[in-house]
Amino acid sequence: MSVMSTRRHTSHVARVPLLNRELGILAFNRRVLAQAADESVPLLERLRFLTIVSSNLDEFFEIRVAGLKEQIKLGITDPGPEGMTPREVFAVVTTEARALIAEKYRLLNEVLLPGLAAAGIRFTHHADWTAAQQAWARDYYLREVLPLLTPIGLDPAHPFPRVFNKSLNVIVELEGRDAFGRVSRVAIVQAPRVLPRVIRMPEVVGGGDGQFVFLTSLLHAHIEELFAGMTVRGCYQFRVTRNSDLFVDEEEIKNLRIALQGELLQRHFGDAVRLEVASDCSPPMVDFLLQQFALTAGDLYRVDGPVNLYRLREVIDAMDRPELKYPPFVPGMPAAPGRGEGDLFETLARQDVLLHHPYQSFTPVLDFIRASALDPRVVAIKQTVYRTGADSELMQVLIDAARAGKEVTVVVELMARFDEEANLNWAARLEEVGAHVVYGVVGHKTHAKMALIVRREAGPAGSLLRRYVHLGTGNYHSATARLYTDFGLLTANEDMCRDVNEVFKQLTGLGRASRLRHVWQSPFTLHKRIVEAIRREARIAGEGRPARIVAKMNALLEPAIIEELYAASQAGVAIDLIVRAVCALKPGVPGLSDNIRVRSVVGRFLEHTRIFQFHNDGADDVWLSSADWMDRNFFRRIELCFPVLDEGLRRRVIREGLRPYLEDNCQAWVMDASGAFERLQPRRARRRSAQDELLALLASAG
Repeated sequence: MSVMSTRRHTSHVARVPLLNRELGILAFNRRVLAQAADESVPLLERLRFLTIVSSNLDEFFEIRVAGLKEQIKLGITDPGPEGMTPREVFAVVTTEARALIAEKYRLLNEVLLPGLAAAGIRFTHHADWTAAQQAWARDYYLREVLPLLTPIGLDPAHPFPRVFNKSLNVIVELEGRDAFGRVSRVAIVQAPRVLPRVIRMPEVVGGGDGQFVFLTSLLHAHIEELFAGMTVRGCYQFRVTRNSDLFVDEEEIKNLRIALQGELLQRHFGDAVRLEVASDCSPPMVDFLLQQFALTAGDLYRVDGPVNLYRLREVIDAMDRPELKYPPFVPGMPAAPGRGEGDLFETLARQDVLLHHPYQSFTPVLDFIRASALDPRVVAIKQTVYRTGADSELMQVLIDAARAGKEVTVVVELMARFDEEANLNWAARLEEVGAHVVYGVVGHKTHAKMALIVRREAGPAGSLLRRYVHLGTGNYHSATARLYTDFGLLTANEDMCRDVNEVFKQLTGLGRASRLRHVWQSPFTLHKRIVEAIRREARIAGEGRPARIVAKMNALLEPAIIEELYAASQAGVAIDLIVRAVCALKPGVPGLSDNIRVRSVVGRFLEHTRIFQFHNDGADDVWLSSADWMDRNFFRRIELCFPVLDEGLRRRVIREGLRPYLEDNCQAWVMDASGAFERLQPRRARRRSAQDELLALLASAG
């Protein structure tokens, strides 16, 4: 009997060895930080990787650490899939996070800042200003900063202010009495959010165009003027990170949009989970701040530099120094099959079109929607929106299409984390012009990336309505389309279009899920079909024939899928997993996962593509998906996994989306059974970088 035949799988109870998710996230950020330390990466790009780690860690504390603290507060002691209680996970995670943060600031202070200074980009401390710089700084402070400041001296009439999530603040240690005879030892100065955190000095003052000063330096240099007649004993920057996971009671709400708008107002003032202070902050001030935020010493992080390194991105974008950045590139434009130019709909009627972003342009996707909005024969446009950005050309095209009288239906996911406000705004604007706006299914985020066009065309027996579809692994976001790797498929395949139309019917209407011909959909069939495909490979291997699985994704966490992969490995299936971030599976464990290899590729672009290849006795089935192999993607989201039916395009996905990543020996990290990663080095082998090779193959120099 097959080793899988008696297995019962569940998404909630792990009976197989797993690695911890939070530690996996921190390990991924170590790999990103390694890019900042890599001397082969241009200097300003190394600084950018440092800012990415800072942003990632902010979200890690806002969501993952906040969740752990909630579990501890609720008294939950049940061990997680990896066998640790929430309190045990929290202890290990904070230790690892401290080490990562310490390394981040060491890299900043000992490597990147000296390197930038040597390149003429300096961050000048107020103690080192020349007379001319002091004069400029004072003038800037008086004109741009002072009018916006509201120092708050703490006393019974002035309680501790509400501190915005991740905002920059200064705590001031004082002595003496003020004009009213009041004695207060502490004051708070909140940096106005409208002010830049990094300010560029004029060339004539700075001695070049790369001289910057931090807003905190301006505050420190002039802090005594805010408290005339009192003695300032210390002035220290601090920042508090709060729980930012929105809670909406999906069983009680009557209107998701109204409920979410109310919750968004409170996001910036959730429970505190982390306090960052300047490394020289005095113990009394630290204790005072911890008390105010109801935190303990375990939640304190002393930092040797700006408390928010993400703001350094402003410097990267401001500097016109191409020699310190990645070489620009122009995304390639796919040639229309059969001829150099032509109507997009005619092209799709003949052949599917595959797009590989960012190496190939996102413009054909915009053209697909734009042409639909302008074409008088197009009668309906339907699209999902998960992340699209506050300034989206595509959303404006949909608005124009609705104004032109077309039937426009947009499924807006209001619960897309940290994009809720932008999506609410787009939903309101779409409704104003008569578009049909729905918010998917309560309790299931709509994460599928799909657009459906209905066009009236001439047929053999008169006019007919024909459908065209775009399906993708990434969001309809022009900016991230230049930063994330993703595949998109444009097709007029009738069965595929029918499947997509059925999914839209589910999202906008009511009724049972219909059987789909090609597409696997969560929460209904995706998990089941993935399990079946893995088991089929195991059966083939058990019969003595070659069996192989290659899967590329952002995260692998779902226990039942991991259990099936372990079983397939034991049956003799060769399994290669390319997992960018978190992988709970333990590869290379004797007797369990001998045939499983796990690697992660971290480079210039964020690896975002989900590709699943099953050898299937030589058929080499290839699937593209919006879903990672995670519990939430399988059971709590609307996701699509769609086949690449055209043989030539299927070979192309393998050739571009999988094979280069398995051969990468520069930006690839190999994972061992403990969850540790080792970066591959070319040494004697020829240097292979998947991203560099794909740029050379598909794009052109900028």
